Amino acid sequence: MSDRGRFAGRTVGVFFGGVSAERDVSLRTGAAAAAALRRKGYAVREIDIREDWLGTVRGSGVDVAFLALHGRYGEDGCIQAACELARLPYTGSGVAASAIAMSKLLGKRMAASEGVPCAPDAVYEGPALSGARPPAFGFPLVVKPDREGSTVGITIVREHSQWEAALEEAARHDARVLVEGYVPGREITVGIVNGRVLPAIEIVPKSGFYDYHSKYTAGQTEYVIPVPMDRDILLRAAEYTRRAAHAMGLRGAARLDYRVDPAGNVFFLEANTIPGMTETSLLPKAAKFDGLSFDDLVEEILSDAGLSK
Repeated sequence: MSDRGRFAGRTVGVFFGGVSAERDVSLRTGAAAAAALRRKGYAVREIDIREDWLGTVRGSGVDVAFLALHGRYGEDGCIQAACELARLPYTGSGVAASAIAMSKLLGKRMAASEGVPCAPDAVYEGPALSGARPPAFGFPLVVKPDREGSTVGITIVREHSQWEAALEEAARHDARVLVEGYVPGREITVGIVNGRVLPAIEIVPKSGFYDYHSKYTAGQTEYVIPVPMDRDILLRAAEYTRRAAHAMGLRGAARLDYRVDPAGNVFFLEANTIPGMTETSLLPKAAKFDGLSFDDLVEEILSDAGLSK
């Protein structure tokens, strides 16, 4: 873990809001992080960033940026690039790592390069989207925009009659559509903070599908920690998290999602480089279970802020 208090006496800018489909979630993350930093004694300036991103960063008057932006322009390397140009130290992953992780396709390819299992997939973009046929690995499928978060635009397709509508829905959000073989079983998520892998959490949506409604509607999803699963499976998920994070070059805090099939095989889905940070979000839940309070977690994330070397 990094030395804490590195930015003591400095003004921390909490950048949140943005213009992505996850703006409302970002507002909550930013408010919670700002409150935690104030409780830790930092001078905090809250900055809702919506336009002229580079100008806002350069004119922010802060010493370090705590990034609480989700989705496009927040997790895809754009705000990170603005901070690099302004020479303003910032939390989390750098420009390249953020862009790689934002693309589910590139994230999977990088994870697979380190031996992390992934579900079979096919990519559709540009002219290939028109009249496209389902991939040879067959139904059921998961059809998703490649560079979108919070399960926006995702559909589980169980039969051919659902295929065209699912492809169109995903294409509304991204010119590149990723189609994966559906992995039956259970879903877990594993957080990592400055190299420290946190305990897994099992995600159990009442609807059976962890969509936007299940994520952000109270009482629609159960989060289970510790996970009632064989220790060997959880150890493999932790090791895959280390490998995938290293392959993508992730820094600071991240959360990686997996499916576990009935045979106990673990498949990587995607990485979230700026996970939700309200006190009831998944990363803080895992940190608390591991003995790290919410305020300490926020300060730990801040402690690793920097610029690309």
